[in-house]
Amino acid sequence: MLVLQFPVLRLMLLTLAALSQLYLFYCLWQAVRRLHGSAGFTAGATGLAAAAMAALFLLTLFIGSRPILWVDPPPLARVGLLYPAAIWTFGSLLAGPALLLVRGAAGLLRLFRRGWARLVSPSGPEPVDPERRRLLQAGAWSVAAAPMVMAGYGAAWESKRPELRELHLPFGCPVRVVQLTDIHAGLYMTRADIRRIAETASRLQPELLVLTGDFISNSMAYLPGCVEELAHIRAPLGTFATLGNHEHRFGDPEETRRELERHGIPMLTNAHRRIETARGTFVVAGIDDLQTGDPDLEAALRGLDPALPVLLLSHRPEIFPEAAARRIPVTLSGHWHGGQVVLQILGKRYSLVHSRTPYVEGLFRDGASRLYVSRGLGTTATPVRWNAPPEITLLHLI
Repeated sequence: MLVLQFPVLRLMLLTLAALSQLYLFYCLWQAVRRLHGSAGFTAGATGLAAAAMAALFLLTLFIGSRPILWVDPPPLARVGLLYPAAIWTFGSLLAGPALLLVRGAAGLLRLFRRGWARLVSPSGPEPVDPERRRLLQAGAWSVAAAPMVMAGYGAAWESKRPELRELHLPFGCPVRVVQLTDIHAGLYMTRADIRRIAETASRLQPELLVLTGDFISNSMAYLPGCVEELAHIRAPLGTFATLGNHEHRFGDPEETRRELERHGIPMLTNAHRRIETARGTFVVAGIDDLQTGDPDLEAALRGLDPALPVLLLSHRPEIFPEAAARRIPVTLSGHWHGGQVVLQILGKRYSLVHSRTPYVEGLFRDGASRLYVSRGLGTTATPVRWNAPPEITLLHLI
């Protein structure tokens, strides 16, 4: 399986997005010319379109390339500026190739019809039907508009309505656990959004709350508000956290630990805690991020009684084969957002993530060991989710 590294994949997507912008502008310029307006109208319309397209695209690049310290932007800025830029850029990434394919297919069909007409009618091809041409052009632009509609729905609706996933898993000690992961506090996950998530999680009445990394998107400025809202979720047996890759790439792991522990949330970095209840004793263990951190599962389990059930927290799920080899009954992870943007074709799910890991989302089993991979709550690269809604996970460990 060919697995592209993140910088290479990012460069490929940026290149495709830029080429899509140019192609869409070219198609729009052609459409304006066909209106047969004055030269001034044509120049003004195309100039305005070019300026709007460039502004939206460059704003998205600016937001994605550096930390934006705009904590809790007002709703008007989000609705009128941030989301339109993100929706346009993501939608055009798909709209450009879609329009190219449709126009290419239409061009081949025209060539075939002309060739056939010459064979059956030597006197010359049939005249062009302008009504039919307009209909085909409208159909092509409808195909191009579909990704924009999809992007708008995915950003404004699907990404903002987390589902509740409820599971019953064998563990060895009864405990009610809520898992939150991949919050990605930032421009597209505001403190108000996190507050609503915390309120929903509180209503589930967890005995144990676990947070499996990626608290921030690309700036530590959003961490205090995020942690303060999460700290309102009360869990009698405690709240425990692990680091994600975003805390390493865009933040400060030590500052993250201090902020969490200031609110009574221990950070389990290659460490464990023993939890005693009236129904039995179990262990919560956590490791550092597998790629950007310094993970050490052996250190996390050192000194434990092998008879005690262990709940392992790992931001990335690829630890599962090693966890299963150590007979850890339950591992909880996130990281991949369930693919975030997933196409379903003939009953199968496809995304960029599906080419990178076998553990995209859901429940996996290896012998007596289980892994659950949450789709998480936030987004990265784009605020769009499609066929991969955010989730809050409630686990009944028995």
